[in-house]
Amino acid sequence: MTITIMNNSTALSLAEIKGFLKSSDSFKFKSVSRGERNEWIQAVIMHHRYLKCRRRDKIILRRYMMKMTGLSKAQITRLIYDYKKRATLKPKEYTRNVFEKIYGKADIELLAKVDNAHERLSGPATAEIMSDEFNLFGNTEFERLKNISVAHLYRLRGTPRYRENTKIFSKTKPTQANIGERRKPEPSGKPGYLCVDTVHQGDKEGEKGVYHINMVDMVTQYEFVGAVKAISECFMEKVLNDLIEQCDFKIVEFHADNGSEYINKVVAKLLNKLLIKLTKSRPRKSNDNALVETKNGAVVRKHMGYIHIPRSKADEIHEFYKNHFNDYLNYHRPCAFPKITIDKRGKEKKTYPRENYMTPYAKLKSLPNAEQYLKQGVAFEQMDKIAYAMSHTEYAKIMQNEKTKLFNKLFK
Repeated sequence: MTITIMNNSTALSLAEIKGFLKSSDSFKFKSVSRGERNEWIQAVIMHHRYLKCRRRDKIILRRYMMKMTGLSKAQITRLIYDYKKRATLKPKEYTRNVFEKIYGKADIELLAKVDNAHERLSGPATAEIMSDEFNLFGNTEFERLKNISVAHLYRLRGTPRYRENTKIFSKTKPTQANIGERRKPEPSGKPGYLCVDTVHQGDKEGEKGVYHINMVDMVTQYEFVGAVKAISECFMEKVLNDLIEQCDFKIVEFHADNGSEYINKVVAKLLNKLLIKLTKSRPRKSNDNALVETKNGAVVRKHMGYIHIPRSKADEIHEFYKNHFNDYLNYHRPCAFPKITIDKRGKEKKTYPRENYMTPYAKLKSLPNAEQYLKQGVAFEQMDKIAYAMSHTEYAKIMQNEKTKLFNKLFK
């Protein structure tokens, strides 16, 4: 049995204590707190004049204190010794050691002035300068700083007063390109809003690989892929013009990330000529160009892989894209289109039911009054001849055969 409330009575005589110890073998006591416990032990020692008692009486008192506090014999002995040494068992007052302050505010400000003048040299070099200022040039204001250690010098550099008096160096700011409007595309269910991105086929032994240009419509998921030797302006102008010509509907907006291959005067001039608006992604908004990023992996990487392809083969790859691959993607490869529902909290939820899988061409035809989006001189009758000339699987086999022939040429 354990009793957690300690008896604070100290008026028992030695005879009563002996009787108590004999009759309380089955009981266990425990002190409530360290402060109350030490106060009670001190009261017992003082009441019975423990330090002047005979040895046999000390043994009884020690057993009594052990019984009432739950401490061991060694712990009680240490407390008695502590009382004998200090005449009290109250806790010692804690005093923190404080080193003498050598360098004041003026010294820190002086260090900051030296660092500003010398563009903040290393610690040893700065310490040597301040030593010479006093010893060689007789500047008495450096008297305390003349023998400063390098470690302490770095500690002073970390103080708020030092930072307040030193120069503030700003990071290099990137050049702002006033080309294109920085915003997210808002197609509102209308085709003609294209997102574009670049996929690099890797480098090998210092030789650059081919670059794939991937362009995707945000509503219909029409996709046009091209290839260039390099992403310089002279190459990009030609391939972008070719990809735009392959598109059968009117292009309203051309959206890219902030890569210089798209945000430049040559591309802006090309788009302005075609009356196409140029926009670019916002900082820290990765979803602005999310669709084309997904297509990079699901289409380009899936079919072209990750192995290095020399950039000298770009023209052959571009011809394959133009003559076979792009038609396969737009007329014979179904894509998933989300069904958007809004819950009670106003949060959008996207699901992909079976009936929402269709080819980009089928999605284009399903739009209300779809003819209005087609380019001048283009009709669905002409496009139907391409789309329904053969089945999806038959055309996929032809595309795969042409891709095999291409790879045989590339890796011959």
